[in-house]
Amino acid sequence: PFARSLRIRHKAFGLNPAPSAIPGHQRIMASNDGWACKVCCLGAGYVGGPTMTVIAKMCPDVKVTVVDLSERRIAAWNSPHLPIYEPGLQEIVEATRGKNLFFTTDNTGAIDEADIIFVSVNTPTKKQGIGAGEAADLTYWELAGRHIAQVARGPKIIVEKSTVPVKTAAAMAKVLASNSTHAFQVLSNPEFLAEGTAIADLLKPDRVLVGGEQTPEGLAAIDKLANIYRRWVPNEQVLTTNLWSAELSKLTANAFLAQRISSINSISALCEVTGADVDEVAHAIGVDSRIGPKFLRASVGFGGSCFQKDILNLVYLCRSFGLPEVADYWNQVIIMNDHQKQRFARQMVAKMFNTVSGKKITILGFAFKKDTGDTRETAAIDVCKTLLKEGAKISIYDPKVTREQIFLDLDNPSPEQVTTEPDPYVATAGSHAIAVLTEWDEFKTLDYGKIYQSMVKPCFIFDGRNILDHTALREHGFEVQAIGKPTRTGTSAAMDF
Repeated sequence: PFARSLRIRHKAFGLNPAPSAIPGHQRIMASNDGWACKVCCLGAGYVGGPTMTVIAKMCPDVKVTVVDLSERRIAAWNSPHLPIYEPGLQEIVEATRGKNLFFTTDNTGAIDEADIIFVSVNTPTKKQGIGAGEAADLTYWELAGRHIAQVARGPKIIVEKSTVPVKTAAAMAKVLASNSTHAFQVLSNPEFLAEGTAIADLLKPDRVLVGGEQTPEGLAAIDKLANIYRRWVPNEQVLTTNLWSAELSKLTANAFLAQRISSINSISALCEVTGADVDEVAHAIGVDSRIGPKFLRASVGFGGSCFQKDILNLVYLCRSFGLPEVADYWNQVIIMNDHQKQRFARQMVAKMFNTVSGKKITILGFAFKKDTGDTRETAAIDVCKTLLKEGAKISIYDPKVTREQIFLDLDNPSPEQVTTEPDPYVATAGSHAIAVLTEWDEFKTLDYGKIYQSMVKPCFIFDGRNILDHTALREHGFEVQAIGKPTRTGTSAAMDF
C-alpha cells in the first residue's frame, strides 16, 4: 500500500522533495517499484562510496546501489569497519544502509535495474606503452562500458565520475553504440572533493558540474542528473555545460590548485636562504583579493590521487594536440613538487652531519593529508625511500594508515629497516630525528618535553607541514628545521636549511 500510494503521489504531483530540499527545485519523475529513480555506481572507492552515500542521504526516495568486484571491499562497506575513512561518512552509511543505500558485487543486476549509472573506476597513469608516465590508463573505464552494453536491457544514462581525459565521453559513447541497440546518453559529472572533507564538500559543494551533448536527448539527460543534485544544492550552483567543457574543467581545477602549492613551495626555498618567513609572505600576498589565501601553505609537497595524475594527463593532452609549450608549463608544477620532496629529504641528511646511516628516524604521519588514510602519491613515500637509501632505520606512526599499506608503498622493506608503531611516544623513543609529514592535529599537542627526554641527543625535528610551535620546541632543546623558515631569528644571510 505504501509503494502504491507513493506512485500515485509521484504521478500526480511529481517527486516530493527531500526534507532538506530547497523550495522551488525541480523534481524527478518516479520510476518503477516506488523509487523516484534508481542509481548505481561502478566502483566503491574514495569517490564512488562517499558520493553515493550522500545522494542516498539527501534523496531518500532514490535507490542507490554501489557495486564493486572486490568482495572484500563490499564486505567492509557492509560492516561497521568501512574500507575508507572520511569524517562523517560512517554515520551517514549507518543511517542509510539497507534502506535506500546498498553495497553489492552483483554488477549485472545493479546495471540492469538502474536508470543512471555512475562509472567511478580507477584511471591511473599509464606505466607502459604510448604515453607512459603521463596519459591516463582507461582500461577499466572501457571494460565498464563494454559490460554495461552487454547487460543493459534498456536505455541508460552513463555518468563519468572518474577523472578522464577530454573526449573520453565520445569514446564511451562509441563503445556503447557498437555493442548495444539501446540508446545511451553519456554525461560528465566530475568530482571536486578534497579527501578529509569529502562529506562536507558533497553536502555543501561550491558547485556541481554536469556536462552532456547539446541535443534534446542530451539536455534531457543533463536535467535528470542535475535534478538529483538540486534536491539539496542551490540551482545557481548546479552548472551545466557541454561534455568537453566538463571534462576539461576537472583537469584544469586540479592543475590550478597544484600550481599554487608548487608556487609557494618554490618561494619557501627562497625564504630559507634569505631569512624571510614563508608564512608571512603567504599572508601578505593572500590578503590581496585578487590572489586569496587558499592553497598557500608551504609544505613538503602535495600528494593524493588527483593532482599529479591530472596534471600529467593535462601535459599529455597538450603534447598530443601539438602544444609543447603549454605542456612544459604545466609539467613544471610536477617538477617543482618532486624537487620539494627531495630537497626536504636531502636537507635532513645534511643537517644530521651528512649521514643518517644506522640512525633511527621517526616519521609522524604517512597519509598524504590529515583526516584520511589515503597514501597515494604521499610525500612520505619519497622522503622515506630517500632516507632508506641513505641507511636510516625508520619508525612510522600514523593514526589511520595501516602497517600493510605502509609496507606496500615502501616496496616491502625488511622489518629491520622499517617499523610501525601504534603510539607516537614509542615511535619517537630512541630516535635521532622526527619528520612531521602529515598535518594531523594530534601532533600539535604531543608532550615534546617527554619526547625530547627519550631521544638521542642532539634531537632534530623537521617540520614538513609547519604545524608545530618552533619556539617551544627550541626551548625544550630541539634543533628545529621547517619549510620556508629562517634558522635563526633576524638572520638574512644564506641558510643551510
